[in-house]
Amino acid sequence: MSARAGHAPATDPGLLERLMPGYPAPRHWRRVPVTGQHYLDVGSGQPVLFLHGNPSWSYVWRGLLRRLSPHARCLAPDLPGFGLSRHLRPADGVPDPYDAQLEHLDILHRHLVRHEGLPETGWTFVLHDWGGPLGIAWARRNPDVVARMVVCNTVGFPFPDGFRLPWYLRWIRDHRPVAELVHATNAFTRIAARAGVHRPLLPAERRALLRPTARRAERRAVTDAVRAIPRGPADPAWELLEPPGGGAVPAGLPLLVGWGMRDPVFTPALLGEWARRHPHAEIHRFPDAGHFVMEDATAELGGLIRDLLQETP
Repeated sequence: MSARAGHAPATDPGLLERLMPGYPAPRHWRRVPVTGQHYLDVGSGQPVLFLHGNPSWSYVWRGLLRRLSPHARCLAPDLPGFGLSRHLRPADGVPDPYDAQLEHLDILHRHLVRHEGLPETGWTFVLHDWGGPLGIAWARRNPDVVARMVVCNTVGFPFPDGFRLPWYLRWIRDHRPVAELVHATNAFTRIAARAGVHRPLLPAERRALLRPTARRAERRAVTDAVRAIPRGPADPAWELLEPPGGGAVPAGLPLLVGWGMRDPVFTPALLGEWARRHPHAEIHRFPDAGHFVMEDATAELGGLIRDLLQETP
């Protein structure tokens, strides 16, 4: 099966379940015509948009989609260069890849409103890892669209004083030969599939998570995202964390924070910064969850998001 195939693979449901256990069936697969971006469309009701991080794709949301689709219309895109979405290219016309990511979110939103019958406003964003800075930056630019926000092991602000990235991320970020070795071996994704969870994934689940990066030509976005982690104003992605006008999550927005406490990257210190900046936030700590909190705490996190949808207008 080609990870960048333009259409759902012609295969029987049993084979697809063995290849990608738990992933929604191809009848839920969609493409944005303008960009070719792949996304899942599951359920009905108010729109909930799930934005993944690095190194992952829409597959990590499968458990939450299953739990929330009876209550909402769940939309889970693969960011450009990840999962089943094609890579960004210079020919796409946007020199800054993170502006390009935000432009893809613009196009996705317009497509869903104009052609798929979704409302223009009243959206809930569920954000993880890189999906946090991207989703929050997009919400700042479109303040009337997002009605609620859920953040899971991510940031929407500069790293606080005293915080340091783990040494392996610093090495990939700052040393091109290391980054090239990681790219050649797919080491970052392979390690994350094991170290990012407290409850080990089943072997078939782990293979599915790795499937889009099986070929060397299709994993460039993974290494590029590590090398783009912003640490100061000179970094291109810095404005995602500290925009010129200031501010993070739009003021007054209902905010749910679900945090895996065993995450070696997004540590409890960053959770403390969320609490300091957003004292109104509803915060839930999952002591036995790692970086992929949606994998380790599927039932608990799904219940909290369902309650947020039902309790907030």
